[in-house]
Amino acid sequence: MNNTVVLVVEDDASVRNLITTTLKTHDYRYLTAVNGKEAVMMAATHNPSVVFLDLGLPDMDGIDVIRQIRTWSNMPIIVISARSEDSDKTEILDAGADDYLTKPFSVEELLARLRVTERRLMLMNADGSPDQSVYTNGKLTIDYSAGCASIGGEELKLTPMEYRLLCLLARNTGKVLTHTYITQNIWGRSWDNDIASLRVFMTTLRKKLEASPDSPRYIQTHIGIGYRMVRVD
Repeated sequence: MNNTVVLVVEDDASVRNLITTTLKTHDYRYLTAVNGKEAVMMAATHNPSVVFLDLGLPDMDGIDVIRQIRTWSNMPIIVISARSEDSDKTEILDAGADDYLTKPFSVEELLARLRVTERRLMLMNADGSPDQSVYTNGKLTIDYSAGCASIGGEELKLTPMEYRLLCLLARNTGKVLTHTYITQNIWGRSWDNDIASLRVFMTTLRKKLEASPDSPRYIQTHIGIGYRMVRVD
């Protein structure tokens, strides 16, 4: 049996059964919740490895569930929603989600997203003892051993994916990283959809990192190519 425990938050019984049956078939353990209040309670008491979260819950918006969980945990949250507008995705990621899957979805893509999240968790754990334990660039500090980052001494509230993206850029300060290189390192693949997701994640990261996101000091965009962490004096 896989050690990964997935909390499935979905009030639609047919969708919930599809997800749980898929997980069971592939030897994943799972928990279920049918509303937001139950989801928050299950997340707090069982500390699942990953959360699959529907947004259209009967008692509250799934975004509020994300915000509540983010007050005490960075557990990966993958949103599964019919909302597909860029503004919706930005709000979802701003709230603290790590990834999103648009309904209707294939079980193959569901499992692929889960595998990528598992690999990312393993890599983040492996990052605990790098050659240099603390990175400093201007007011930005990344403590790799503690798994946190701060700006001007104030801790940044980053999701696991935002933290991994920041670390990837920091470890390559001064180098232009292409979209393909970044998505392959973050998601383990490079699909057109991943590059679109990367742009959204970069927007949310900049909002937390930069004093003026529209005039960034740390992360420079190379249009049509990728991004570069700039050395700040």
